Amino acid sequence: MIKELILEYKKRKSLIRKRLKEFKDIYISGNDHDIFEELSFCIFTPQSKAVLCNKAVKNLKRQGLLFKGSLNKIRPHLKGVRFPNNKASYLMEARKLFISKNKLDIKSKIHPNDIYNTREWFVKNVKGIGYKEASHFLRNIGFGKNISILDVHILNNLVKYKVIEERPSSITKKKYLFIEDKMKKFSASISIPLDELDLLFWSIQTGYVFK
Repeated sequence: MIKELILEYKKRKSLIRKRLKEFKDIYISGNDHDIFEELSFCIFTPQSKAVLCNKAVKNLKRQGLLFKGSLNKIRPHLKGVRFPNNKASYLMEARKLFISKNKLDIKSKIHPNDIYNTREWFVKNVKGIGYKEASHFLRNIGFGKNISILDVHILNNLVKYKVIEERPSSITKKKYLFIEDKMKKFSASISIPLDELDLLFWSIQTGYVFK
């Protein structure tokens, strides 16, 4: 199975690396609004399909609601997003956290040389964001080299490749960091960078590289 995984990696490597460069460009070349857009996407993703969450964010942005819309105006645009009332509320709370005097400032909370503590800050301060979502957000802006997005698809693959014995029904912080460390070691053992391995698993399962 490992040989097959490495073969798939070789087929998809250039596309995966191109996508990761696009993620990094969001932080390097983008602004606070671009970064907040990725955070909004990750607030929407729990128990929802990524494609539908991305579509919801794009719709809100197009309608001028992502940064200014009320709960009642946001809610109808969250089609396909589970728990839309809660997630619309989380989005509004995030805006309050990062917007001061009509100025959006999220970039200052991201410390490229200290991604672990940056992740901790987002988990502790942004409603609706846990370790999985914070890791997803940071990967989507170019900081996924040393952190794992332990969603159900990744966990299933970790079981498949015998990195872990079974998929946990729930994940505490301690369990998350433990599995993340095991995934790092697996990544190193097969010489596939951690952020690339995540997109590889995702693309094998869905047939395309997304985010």
